[in-house]
Amino acid sequence: MIQEIKNNYKNFFEDELVEEINEVGTFKEIPEGFELIKPGSYIKSMPLILNGAIKILRQDNDGDELLLYFLETGDTCAMTLSCCLGHHKSEIKAIAETDAKLIMIPIEKMEEWTAKYKSWRRFIFDSYHKRLNEAIETIDSIAFLKMDERLLKYLKDKTKVNQDKIINNTHQEIAYDLHTSRVVISRLLKKLENDGKVKLNRNNIEVIQL
Repeated sequence: MIQEIKNNYKNFFEDELVEEINEVGTFKEIPEGFELIKPGSYIKSMPLILNGAIKILRQDNDGDELLLYFLETGDTCAMTLSCCLGHHKSEIKAIAETDAKLIMIPIEKMEEWTAKYKSWRRFIFDSYHKRLNEAIETIDSIAFLKMDERLLKYLKDKTKVNQDKIINNTHQEIAYDLHTSRVVISRLLKKLENDGKVKLNRNNIEVIQL
């Protein structure tokens, strides 16, 4: 496991910190679709992503969801950090977008390493900054982009994190992520197909040109 940590975080952490992560971290392999974090739960550890992708969603009081951003290899989640350090209940849902490998870091070590390692502090601040920018981008897309533009951005993000032009999501699942109706998504996807940008297959969507 230590080699995987070095491969993904060598640009952030010194060898001593990598050794500590290997000693105290809990290695997890989770399948696509696994719910890693539930809204309202207390978070006792923070994930470092070794491989794969996790999608972070916000859920309203009616159970409707909105996709905030994706986490990829080498990332962590700023909202998880906030909950861990502040001992608050989670306000987000985290679901494996693909099969993923994670290392879960105990809360007490997060605080200890912030004081002990400059590289860890830098990593945490960089993570906050990146996640904040992504959250702002999501807000901007809701406020300023039309649904067809939001759908295009969504498809581009999906192909990027999955490293695959085949998207194995139903129209209903995409509608949930974008907080709209299946009918709207189906209509917009059909238009994209007519424009030669996607191909709608029986069980997936093939991205041709975006």
